Amino acid sequence: MDFEVAKKRVEELTSILNDCIEKYYMGNESDVSDYDYDMMMRELSHLEDEFPDLLKSNSPTHRVGGRSDENLFSSVTHTVPMESLQDAFSDEELFDFEKRVTAVFPEAEYTVEPKIDGLSCSLEYRDGVLVRASTRGDGLVGEDVTANVRTIRSVPLTLKEKIPFIEVRGEVYMSHKSFDELVEKQELNDEKPFKNPRNAASGSLRQKDAKATAERKLDIFIFNIQQIEGGKELKTHYDSLEYLKELGFSVVPDFALCKNVNECIEKIKNIGDNRGNLPFDIDGAVIKVNDFSERKSLGSTAKYPKWAVAFKYPPEEKETKLLWVDVQVGRTGVLTPTAVFEPITLAGTTVSRATLHNEDFIKEKQIAIGDTIVVRKAGDIIPEVVTVARHNNENPEYDLPSNCPACNSKVVREDGEAAIRCLNPDCPAQLLRKLIHFCSRDAMDIEGLGDAVLEVLVNEKLIEKASDIYHLQAQDIAALDRMGEKSAQNLLTAIENSKKNDLYRVIFALGIRHIGQKAAKLLSKRFNNMDNLLNATLEDVLTIDGFGDVMAKAFTDTISLEGTRELIEELKAVGVNMENLSKTEDLRFAGQTFVLTGTLSQFTRTEASEIIEKFGGKTSGSVSKKTSVVLAGEDAGSKLRKANELGVKVISEDEFKSMIE
Repeated sequence: MDFEVAKKRVEELTSILNDCIEKYYMGNESDVSDYDYDMMMRELSHLEDEFPDLLKSNSPTHRVGGRSDENLFSSVTHTVPMESLQDAFSDEELFDFEKRVTAVFPEAEYTVEPKIDGLSCSLEYRDGVLVRASTRGDGLVGEDVTANVRTIRSVPLTLKEKIPFIEVRGEVYMSHKSFDELVEKQELNDEKPFKNPRNAASGSLRQKDAKATAERKLDIFIFNIQQIEGGKELKTHYDSLEYLKELGFSVVPDFALCKNVNECIEKIKNIGDNRGNLPFDIDGAVIKVNDFSERKSLGSTAKYPKWAVAFKYPPEEKETKLLWVDVQVGRTGVLTPTAVFEPITLAGTTVSRATLHNEDFIKEKQIAIGDTIVVRKAGDIIPEVVTVARHNNENPEYDLPSNCPACNSKVVREDGEAAIRCLNPDCPAQLLRKLIHFCSRDAMDIEGLGDAVLEVLVNEKLIEKASDIYHLQAQDIAALDRMGEKSAQNLLTAIENSKKNDLYRVIFALGIRHIGQKAAKLLSKRFNNMDNLLNATLEDVLTIDGFGDVMAKAFTDTISLEGTRELIEELKAVGVNMENLSKTEDLRFAGQTFVLTGTLSQFTRTEASEIIEKFGGKTSGSVSKKTSVVLAGEDAGSKLRKANELGVKVISEDEFKSMIE
């Protein structure tokens, strides 16, 4: 494809994809299917890789974290300090705030808005284009997270008005739906899950790999203009929020203008009553003086602005009677006990179920059916049992079942773990999550078989196990909602291509506990083919450098299960590769650690890393004295500087190419 044809196609794809993104976040329905969206995004990314001059600041590929940023986490000094707010916990404290304000401005008005529970962030735009994003840090100095913030689809890359300069402040958060999906994925991969959406948002925004951030599905609400040059003349906070919406920002929801603190209290109560129904966490409500000139006159203390205060809702706890315990099997095989109790109202919603966490929690509290329990909403969102107020003394302490409620297989509790698990790979309760993992990018990498499509296929009984994916028919897929013949054929092509994957991907796709991608590669390298793996003993696996007792036992226990072996044989039968394709006698990079930096034009970073590993080398994300070689592309930054400081060998792409020929 020549440059002009590519240019025209890039412009077309950029327009379509940005329109899809805007429609989604403005609540409108898009007529483009998720699969077609992904295919167009992939095509655009390939064109930008082939023609780097066509990559523009408004490209939707920034949303998927396609390019690294050497400025990531470098320090940013805030021109306007990002102040924190003084907390208030009662109506009396709010009236005290009003007295301080009205002593100076008797006719002051206020705005009230929900306080989003996330991570505060600054966005800077020049001539309507996003140029920098930074975390709050200590309020004076934060961190540059521009590459990661670009992946947040609710962040406009270009504004609807070409303002010379504007800096806005917002709160990056993770919705309950995205949080649940992330925790399920972490548990499946035997990673320590985040405790709450706020921690998840913070950890996700500070990923070294922007692609990892993109997969976390973060969102942002903008709640303040820090500074502005040009644009509409604004005198009040309320008007500024309306203006921010006009510019294309997703602003903090449910904000209101109030004449006095009595009205503020009423609005705060309204927000509080509804917070249980929100798809995201809030940790209070914020009252602000509306008039900007009054704010300026009021000023700030050493810690807080005098023109705003954050009201924090007190935790609400209620007693109720425990009726029974419902044990659910998660998609990772973990048995989760849920208390079912007489309905109560908490944080504005009626609840009758709450988590009991695990067996240890039940034993510690000596919980029995019929007990009077204390329930609250953790973070005002998730119901949980706090303690037992009164034991009924009639029923024995509750014991979790010894067999899986979904498949009746024996359950186990491994040493050092609180969770009780079903290890049956055919357990129906675990099916969907396992399929999602099987098809994921780092596993079999089947483009188009995402969460939503897989759920439909499972519900339609077209897939009951992973091997069924390879028996799907075009007519069955095309008949599904929003698929069609073209999408069906593209999906079948992706499925067929996945058969050619390396052995380590198949190992990882099996979803064995404690066996991540790195461990899967080590297993593939050590045993070379699936037959050898199936015959491997615990002692054989323990000979692998980096494998301990837990990992080795998890692998051998799972690989010996009849269900696992049947699945492997079925995958073999449909033509899935079971050989290590990376085996080589050429270990020219053995013992060497490479660091990649800058923009590579002849290879993607993944391709370069795979080549290095193929020849026995390793890759690292940071430069140290142990680094053997730094492969530097265009616009290499801090890593190149550190390499030069430490005297580490630096090579160009051309030199790297000559090393692997």
